[in-house]
Amino acid sequence: MKTADLLRARMGDGVLSFPLTSFTDRGELDPESFRAYLRIQLDADPAAVFVACGTGEFFSLTLDEYAQVVRIAVEETAHRVPVIAGLGYGWAMARQFARRAEEAGADGGLLLPHYLVKAPADGLVEQVRKVAEGTSLPLIAYQRDYVTFDANAVRLLAKIGGVIGLKDGHGDLDQLQRLRLAAPEDFLFFNGVATAEMQARAYRAIGIPAYSSAVHAFAPEIAKAFFTALREDDQSRVDELLRHFYQPFVELRDRRAGYAVSLVKAAARVRGLPVGPVRAPLTDPSPDELTTLRTLLSTGLHLV
Repeated sequence: MKTADLLRARMGDGVLSFPLTSFTDRGELDPESFRAYLRIQLDADPAAVFVACGTGEFFSLTLDEYAQVVRIAVEETAHRVPVIAGLGYGWAMARQFARRAEEAGADGGLLLPHYLVKAPADGLVEQVRKVAEGTSLPLIAYQRDYVTFDANAVRLLAKIGGVIGLKDGHGDLDQLQRLRLAAPEDFLFFNGVATAEMQARAYRAIGIPAYSSAVHAFAPEIAKAFFTALREDDQSRVDELLRHFYQPFVELRDRRAGYAVSLVKAAARVRGLPVGPVRAPLTDPSPDELTTLRTLLSTGLHLV
């Protein structure tokens, strides 16, 4: 089955997992810890695994480390779920990462925003085209920060061979609805805002039920409970989890830049998961923030 068909078939049954990358206390890649951590992620039966992406600190990995991380993910999933690997920087570097991901056996690539330069829509489309021309991997484009596709750009993206979908990190539902209506019916869309559960209900209302879950990286029990409540239209349960866990978590996340990853990794360590610290330029939470995080985790786990 093609990657797009696999994703379409599975994403109604579970969240998209974006696993953390395990490092030692000295900041070196820890392959065996990552393997053990990934097994815990897979035990929660996610719809797909998006490895070495933003939550996985793609930006701090060397090409060799990246290839090792993707290879471990492919080995551990054993084709039970699709493995989508992060790709990024300029198109030339993105092709190099794509080549390593292909060699490691990945099923597709998530094309992260390019480095530094703000560009017009036609340039953004050409960036995706250049990457697609250099790989056989099916690609999902990711719009966030200074990457924004308009409706015409999405029409053009959908015509590029190998481009199967768009992940949205802006949360502008009016703009996103326009993109969805402009795209072919089989073009995939994903909710990719930070702590996506906060907007999952609104995305679902405009026909985009699939979302990435950073919470799944440290508390798959909570992530699965929320997904089930949303799928079953249990609005009181959705509100309960949002009010008592997700909203306080987002308030803590918003205290410092980079906490969309740092706080997630700290929560995983609090739960005893073998992920290690973040790499610079990210920083770990303060002792007071860790105390708040422990209390919040206890509350969330009690709810489920």
